[in-house]
Amino acid sequence: MLPSKMKTIEIREFGQANVLETGARDLPELRSSEVLVRIFAAGVNGPDLVQRRGHYPPPKGASDLLGLEISGEVVAVGVDITNWAVGDHLCALTNGGGYAEYVAVEATHCLPIPAHISNIDAAGLCETYFTVWSNLFFNQTITANDLLLVHGGSGGIGSTAIQLGSELGMRVYTTCGSAENCSYVESLGAERSINYKEEDFVDVVRGAGGANLILDIIGGDYIARNIKAASADARIVQLAFNAGSKVEINMMPIMLKRLIYTGSTLRSRPEQFKSDVASDLMKNVWPMFEKKKLFAQTHKVFSFEQASEAHSMMEASQHRGKILLSPN
Repeated sequence: MLPSKMKTIEIREFGQANVLETGARDLPELRSSEVLVRIFAAGVNGPDLVQRRGHYPPPKGASDLLGLEISGEVVAVGVDITNWAVGDHLCALTNGGGYAEYVAVEATHCLPIPAHISNIDAAGLCETYFTVWSNLFFNQTITANDLLLVHGGSGGIGSTAIQLGSELGMRVYTTCGSAENCSYVESLGAERSINYKEEDFVDVVRGAGGANLILDIIGGDYIARNIKAASADARIVQLAFNAGSKVEINMMPIMLKRLIYTGSTLRSRPEQFKSDVASDLMKNVWPMFEKKKLFAQTHKVFSFEQASEAHSMMEASQHRGKILLSPN
C-alpha cells in the first residue's frame, strides 16, 4: 500500500543553499508511459544549484522540485509499460522531481542498475552519463589517441568524461585545482593532470599537439584559451559557465582552425532524444560497468535534512565525483 504523502526538499525562496528545507507533497500522478519509483537516492548536479538561485525554470509540465537523476525501486507502472515491473531496481534521468521519496519518470529514460554498483551509488550515474555521452560521443566518430581536454576533471561530469574517454582509447588531459585532485583524476585514467594554479593548460596542451575535443564547464576566460589550445578541426563543447558566459573573443582562429564550438542543455531536449541516448548507453556503456571498466564515483551521501550542506559542498568544489541525497 503506497502512502498518500511523500517527503520532499523544497525551495523556500530563491537564493543561497540555506533556502532548502524539507516538506511534504502528494505522490505524483502516473502517466501511461511512466513508472513510479520509490527513491533510494538522488544526485546533486549543477542545474539544481542554478534552479535554486532562480535562474533555471523547469520546462513546461515538469516538476518544480529539484533532482535530475535518481536510483530506486519501481512501485507502480503505467498502463503502456511492459519492460519494467513492480520490484525492479533502476536508475533514471528525470525531468525534475528527484528530491523526493517518490518520482514518476518516463520508462524509456530508465536503465537497470549496473552490476557491481550499489543501489545508492547508482543515483549518481544518469545525469552525468547522459550528458557526457550525448555531447561527446553519441553519433560521433572517436579516433584512438585523439586528445580530449576535460576541465573540472574531479567533479561529476569530469570524472565521467575521463573514464569514458580513456576507455575509448583517447588521450585524456584534465585541469584540477589541487595536487590531491590531480592524483584522483590520474587514478581514473587521465594521462596528464594540469594544476591550473601552477601551469597554463594552453601551453601544456599545445605542447602535446593540441586538443581534438574539449569539454568545458568553466567559461569566462577559458573560452578564448580553449580556442588557443584546440588543434585544427577540433570540437569544443560548452556545458556550463561557472566563470561567466559574456566574453569578448577573436573569432578568426575558429575560422582558420575550422573549429566546431557547440553546447547544449539536456533537460530541454525532446523525450525521444533522451530515450535514444538511454538505448545507446545500454548498448555501448553499461557493458563497461559489467566488465569493471567503469565505476561509480560517489564523494558523499547526505540526508534530505542536510540538503543545504550538500549544495554548499558542491558550490565550494569540495568534492570528487558525485554528491548524493537520500530520503532515508
